[in-house]
Amino acid sequence: MAAETVLKTVAEELNDIPGTFADKKGIFCMDTVIAERKVLLSKQKLSYTARFKVDESAKEVTFTEKLTETKAGLGAGGMDDFGSGAGFRKSRVVSGPGGLEGVIDQQSSLFGKKFDFSFNYKRVRETVKKAAEENGYAFTYKIWTKL
Repeated sequence: MAAETVLKTVAEELNDIPGTFADKKGIFCMDTVIAERKVLLSKQKLSYTARFKVDESAKEVTFTEKLTETKAGLGAGGMDDFGSGAGFRKSRVVSGPGGLEGVIDQQSSLFGKKFDFSFNYKRVRETVKKAAEENGYAFTYKIWTKL
């Protein structure tokens, strides 16, 4: 019962973020695309994934998060390289001991088109932590873990 209360509180606080936490066999998962760029034969995407699990017996909420960047198609070379050529590149940035910090901001232009985005992933973690503690659960942040 309390797991649904935690989920409801989190959903209400984060209703302005595209994507919601969905229950997948007892693990609440949110996957959202932060930025996506499609130009000619190239596609780049930055995604944020957050997961948490409520352990009723231990009265604990375990949380993990990660950023995933994918590039495919022509010009999918290095991170800042928009050169020609075919290729595929995928890199993943995961959180450190203190969690993901700061706000992602990017402004760039490619082929005369401007792209910009902003996402504060710390807000997601802090919202889950607050909801857990308000409902009497301990909050545990895990790095590189499957829940």
